[in-house]
Amino acid sequence: MAKRERGLGRGLEALLPAKGGDSAPILNLELNKIVPQLNQPRKNFEDEALQELVDSIKEHGVLQPVLVRPKDDHYEIIAGERRWRAAQLAGLESLPALIREIEDIQAAEISLVENLQREDLSAIEEAQAFKNLLEHYQYTQEQVAARVGKSRAYIANTIRLLKLSPEIIEMIEKKKISPGHARALLSLRTSREQIAAAYEIINGKLSVRDAEKKTRDKGAGEKVSRKGADIMEVEERLRQLLGTKVEIKTSRRGGKIEISYYDDEDLERLVDIMGA
Repeated sequence: MAKRERGLGRGLEALLPAKGGDSAPILNLELNKIVPQLNQPRKNFEDEALQELVDSIKEHGVLQPVLVRPKDDHYEIIAGERRWRAAQLAGLESLPALIREIEDIQAAEISLVENLQREDLSAIEEAQAFKNLLEHYQYTQEQVAARVGKSRAYIANTIRLLKLSPEIIEMIEKKKISPGHARALLSLRTSREQIAAAYEIINGKLSVRDAEKKTRDKGAGEKVSRKGADIMEVEERLRQLLGTKVEIKTSRRGGKIEISYYDDEDLERLVDIMGA
């Protein structure tokens, strides 16, 4: 694995030249020589926000350079794709850029941190970016958390959103439900149940707290319904065999059998029956 530099938690500022320093100069690059990064965390660019940046660039120019790295006969954007897109729409022919030799793993970190600092990423884009660091660069959740300045629980809970059905992920992306609502849906077992609950949240305009309560109640009801005729038959056979109350409690991973006894003598009787 490539060596990870310290200081990336400060995002793009960590790589920009300090005033009076001897860092690489900022150069103007032709827009047609610049290409976006394939693994850019942010996939969606809102038209309204992009147009605001276009208007600002037309009036004030590009105030902050993009960060790029040499890539074949072009330059790949590490941070600043939104500025590059806006510059194209504003009719610019060139863009101020800081050119650095950056390895893939560092490029992925910088892109993620820079977008997180600007609050540009949706919850799903964050989750995909975190997953990319875990799967492609063999990070642990603790290492990802340290790199982006988040807790390990935040990383884990965000990645779990990717387990939801594509329909619910689209609801999150379109801001029909919040990430908090979506996390509540994870407690339901099937996609059908999750989607039905999502529409209840939307139609009922439920708060996250109300959604959590509703899914908890559904989960509790689901556990009762999962005790079907087969389980009840086994319970009855055990009651007849042992001569006492027996309850089978199922869960997602197996379950447990609870056998009741009424005094020490009753306990010894049950031990004898079970040959223990």
